[in-house]
Amino acid sequence: MEKLLLSEIAECLGTECPCEKTITEISTDTRNLPEGCLFIAIKGERFDGHTFIRKAIENGAAAAVSEYPVDGCPCIVTDNTRKALLKIAAYYRRKFSPILVGVTGSVGKTTTKEMIALVLSEKYKTLKTQGNFNNEIGLPKTLFNLNSSHEAAVIEMGMSNFGEIERLSETAAPTMGVITNIGFSHIENLKSQDGILKAKLEILKGMEDNAPLIVNGDDARLAPLKNNLDAHQVYLYGTDNECNDFKAVNIKEENGITIFDIKYPDGEITAEIPCVGRHNVLNAAAAFAVGILNGLSDTEIVSALKKYKPDGMRQNIVKKGDVTVIIDCYNASPDSMRASLNVLAGMECTGRKIAVLGDMLELGDSSEKLHRMAGNMAVHASPDMLFCFGKDSGYIGEEAKKSGINAYHTCDKNMLTEKIKEFIKPGDTILFKASRGMKLEEVIDKLFG
Repeated sequence: MEKLLLSEIAECLGTECPCEKTITEISTDTRNLPEGCLFIAIKGERFDGHTFIRKAIENGAAAAVSEYPVDGCPCIVTDNTRKALLKIAAYYRRKFSPILVGVTGSVGKTTTKEMIALVLSEKYKTLKTQGNFNNEIGLPKTLFNLNSSHEAAVIEMGMSNFGEIERLSETAAPTMGVITNIGFSHIENLKSQDGILKAKLEILKGMEDNAPLIVNGDDARLAPLKNNLDAHQVYLYGTDNECNDFKAVNIKEENGITIFDIKYPDGEITAEIPCVGRHNVLNAAAAFAVGILNGLSDTEIVSALKKYKPDGMRQNIVKKGDVTVIIDCYNASPDSMRASLNVLAGMECTGRKIAVLGDMLELGDSSEKLHRMAGNMAVHASPDMLFCFGKDSGYIGEEAKKSGINAYHTCDKNMLTEKIKEFIKPGDTILFKASRGMKLEEVIDKLFG
């Protein structure tokens, strides 16, 4: 972070400055308070940062942002510290003029973000969202890492309800937006896929008119934007839609690598990514589009995509002795469940194919319907054995059994582990897929170490 004056921050928030100091970092965590830090006291469901203000000052914080004065502590007092964090981040971000790509969507945000950052880094010094810092606390922390040396930034935007993407977009002010798809994540709050589309389109709120929007042209809800957004130039990417501006074709998977051709308005080139699955081809196509629209050559882009490394918890394919393990335990929705099952179905295997599927969380009243949908997806993947873990995953097993798939269901993680241990043999390929809260990686650890 580059230096800010405390008076600048107070002016940005429209309130009084308690004293003049130079701020070199902004934090919401008293465990990380370097000299010259501004501590922002955030209220959460289970904590209130205001109780730590005095400790923050004692530990070296220059001042605090608070919703009320604290005796003996220099505080900028404001009505809402969560809103203040966003306001300060928005003020700071506008000190710089990087290419700033905002990425949202139901699934694939993080992988797409990583691929875009790799591409832009071929030509520009690029900042990217780290980990899952994609909410109203994490996104400002990413923006505070901007400095005058950065020429580009790739900012992931997550949400669980209406209004969140709007606030994130208005804070980050993207010069370009990417929407990966409209699926079912957070349908509990947003009620329908149309509601999810509306929430994702809030990314436009922080973008200037004519700023490009890049969307998945194979998505039935996103493709029509091409002709329905007068204020923005819309570009489509994908594998199927003939109207896609950036289209991946001739897709071939072998030994954990995917090779494909990308056709785009100015030509065609062969690309390679060190992972499998059509969804990853889509992510790469989005990154290719971002690269072309920001002045990179196609050869620079495909060179960058080769360097992509899958995250350990996101569809990471590893060998555990004589067993091939597909680890995809970071998150789950019907869309990502389909993608993972398709990867399992497409894998070469000398033994049997096994799917271990856990609950998909935060689906609300649609949970039974969507878990039954996942059961039908499992049928199309044709695993030799299906293990289902969690209350609602029972519906997956019920649907799969109707079509003759061997399925076992339990809510006991130890029992699940023992049943898999009894079944699995050398040469098998096994997929682990569930929402993060199901902690399926614990089963992997017990099985394979």
